[in-house]
Amino acid sequence: MKTYEFGDENKPVILLLPGTCCHWKATFGEVVPLLERSFYVVCVSYDGFDETEDTVFPSMTEETERIEVYIQERFDGKICCAYGCSLGGSFVGLLVQRGKIHIDHGILGSSDLDQSSSLAANFKAHLMAPILQGMLQKGKLPNWMNRWVGKRPPEERVYFDKMLSMFGMGTKRMAFVKRESIYNQFYSDLVTPLEDKIRADGTVVHCFFATKMGEQYEARYRQHFAAPDVIRHDLQHEELLVCYPQKWVSEVENCCGILTGERITS
Repeated sequence: MKTYEFGDENKPVILLLPGTCCHWKATFGEVVPLLERSFYVVCVSYDGFDETEDTVFPSMTEETERIEVYIQERFDGKICCAYGCSLGGSFVGLLVQRGKIHIDHGILGSSDLDQSSSLAANFKAHLMAPILQGMLQKGKLPNWMNRWVGKRPPEERVYFDKMLSMFGMGTKRMAFVKRESIYNQFYSDLVTPLEDKIRADGTVVHCFFATKMGEQYEARYRQHFAAPDVIRHDLQHEELLVCYPQKWVSEVENCCGILTGERITS
């Protein structure tokens, strides 16, 4: 695991956690300069998904432990904010649940928090790993996916293109990723349980709820976290981050009590 740090170390620390099989820079590169006005920005690059290392993603629990050690050693175990994009929200939940470090504000970005039995998770991971590896190696979608995206309305195609860029589509940036890393990340996210009604003293959990995903996801946030701050947007999965970066930054700042304007809602 590697971390990339940006900005003024005297400012509050924000930790950014990418989604499934996503590259840290492709996910957060556009918003890092915007966040620097208010935060010291730290991007996590998971084991197995950083081109400068020859590593394999171990499991959600082991990677969480490595993140905890990093925060303990680098920031005395306390940070202002942790933002988890999609799968990264599972890491936020685990960090709060385990209580090894302190986070003032944990933010889940459109996270689905899917859980499965080990048998079902194994099946899904074995199914998805070769598909995702092929996409990452070639830097393009399978033909059937391309045809489906091509039939979407123009505004939706813009969104899908931006989402796919986080996987390195259009480049071969992620061609180095091993199938074992993809399988381990996909599988362990499904079988690593989040407790219900997670609470930590001094921590507020905020959930950016993209309502076009479906109401069941808000129910999951309220199941797993005690009194979460659910912030609704009439958008798709992580559309706020990829399509409206300035608005996304303002939302993050407002969650953390940084007064740069009114909370923005869609």
